Amino acid sequence: MLGRFFSKIKKGLSKTRNVFTGVANLFTGNHRVDKEFLAKLEDQLLLADVGTTAATSIVEGVRKAFIDKEVGKDVMEFVQQKLRELLADPSEGIRYAASGPTVIMIAGVNGSGKTTSIAKLANRLQSEGKKVVVAACDTFRAAAVEQLTVWAGRIGCEIVKQQQGSDPAAVAHDACEKAKAKGFDVLIVDTAGRLHTQTHLMRELEKIHRIVQKQIPGAPHEVFLVLDATTGQNAVAQAEQFGKAVNCTGIMLSKLDGSAKGGAIFAIKQKVGLPVKFVGVGEQMEDLEPFDPDGFVAALFEKG
Repeated sequence: MLGRFFSKIKKGLSKTRNVFTGVANLFTGNHRVDKEFLAKLEDQLLLADVGTTAATSIVEGVRKAFIDKEVGKDVMEFVQQKLRELLADPSEGIRYAASGPTVIMIAGVNGSGKTTSIAKLANRLQSEGKKVVVAACDTFRAAAVEQLTVWAGRIGCEIVKQQQGSDPAAVAHDACEKAKAKGFDVLIVDTAGRLHTQTHLMRELEKIHRIVQKQIPGAPHEVFLVLDATTGQNAVAQAEQFGKAVNCTGIMLSKLDGSAKGGAIFAIKQKVGLPVKFVGVGEQMEDLEPFDPDGFVAALFEKG
């Protein structure tokens, strides 16, 4: 029932799953839901990087529903259901424009896996039959444009670029014109890898947003923030800061396969309210999957 996402995410989540074993183990053996059990449950959820808000909410739910009852499968299923609810979001997948190009802006800090995530997303959309063009608006960082050009060449995707140091907004403008004139389905706009302390780069992000909006009505249709799963709770702080500069619509969580901190996905959703849209579960081009909360939670509790 859980299918392809489950098998890929199970493999990619091996490090995070090892941490969640501490949660799963609480539901074995003969004991009751008492103060001691609830304290242990909270501790294990915090160790799994779920975050204080989510952990407190789950523990309180268990206390209300099961206090003084035997710890059994029903308690574990309750916790799993609560975790699924924390991640559920009505807006699954990408919101496509009714007509004309759909514009997806991508933001994130340097080193978050942003460029690779863009290439994986473009590759995925092309495999679904979409005509995709990428705009290389990260003109601040040396090699950023070259890196994206190499990826675009590998997957056979068109790219709009200018030399390093040129105005990113001008690149975005040209890309919008090309997308409209050549009938592209999707325009993916890369932006400079900003640390949230770099005010001028944050302003640049806002400017690109304005230009895109002016060129294509309703754009950008999605603004995805790429977060590195290995940074755990730091990713939450990044999401909060980016949210102040630009209206993000979803998260692309990269490097989940190399992280023991995949539990931070709950804290991000709780704190920032942004749905996780895609997760990177490996190094291959095909290793980007649309996020499925049911499959994710099931994989966390899967043995072996």
